[in-house]
Amino acid sequence: MCTGSISGSDSDSGSNGWGKARGVVLKTLVLIGGALLLKRLTKSTTRWDHTRIVADSLAGEKFSREQASRDPENYFNLRWLSCPAAEMVDGSRVLYFEQAFWRSPHKPFRQRFFMVEPCSKEMKCDVKLSTYAIRDSEEYRNFCDRSKDQRPQPEEVIGDIAEHLTTVYLKRCDRGKRCLYEGSTPADGFPNNWNGASTCTSDITILKNNEIHSWDRGYDEEGNQVWGVKGGPYEFKPAPSSSFSDPYSSLNFPPQFLEKRRIEGSFVLQE
Repeated sequence: MCTGSISGSDSDSGSNGWGKARGVVLKTLVLIGGALLLKRLTKSTTRWDHTRIVADSLAGEKFSREQASRDPENYFNLRWLSCPAAEMVDGSRVLYFEQAFWRSPHKPFRQRFFMVEPCSKEMKCDVKLSTYAIRDSEEYRNFCDRSKDQRPQPEEVIGDIAEHLTTVYLKRCDRGKRCLYEGSTPADGFPNNWNGASTCTSDITILKNNEIHSWDRGYDEEGNQVWGVKGGPYEFKPAPSSSFSDPYSSLNFPPQFLEKRRIEGSFVLQE
């Protein structure tokens, strides 16, 4: 039997067939790779991922300087300072938090523990942010400014978590919004007896640049607001590298002026 030669037309059709097959394979690989990448990018964030993001966003040094420059009649230039202090057995994070006037950062008027933990699956929120009183607040003054070996250690921190004060229920912001998380206390608030109040409420918004908007208010039994700013939340922006050279130092008022504003209940001092 003679072996016939392959004609030119047979060669071309074979080449075209292989080319088409190769194209199909390449397209298939691209589609599979794209699907895997999309799956990775859209992988759902776990409850503990939300907890970590919120805790990291709360930490750091922030100031309300810009807001105070816009509206010095209603807002002070306050320093927000928070840092990790301990981790609970279940993974919840404990942060130390204090607020002070910019000109006296080492004399905080408010000291708290934050506890950041995931909401349970049946709750309509992603993260619970609770505040607790500190058993001996003086021992924790300027906690974040100290070296770690000069701070109370994690086991001490856990033992010094005292009375529960408030819980804000945070939910991840919808796509397209400027914020990462936002939430508030329940509508009826939590018990509070400062300056004639019977209850207090809090609203927290965490922005994508780690800016924090915080709005605390106290109400008497008739529903009248008796402390806290009325025009909107304090806006705390992350401190620039030159945060200790404040161009708005004139916004930090003398003690006698602060005393007057304190009576008006424009902000809350340590209860």
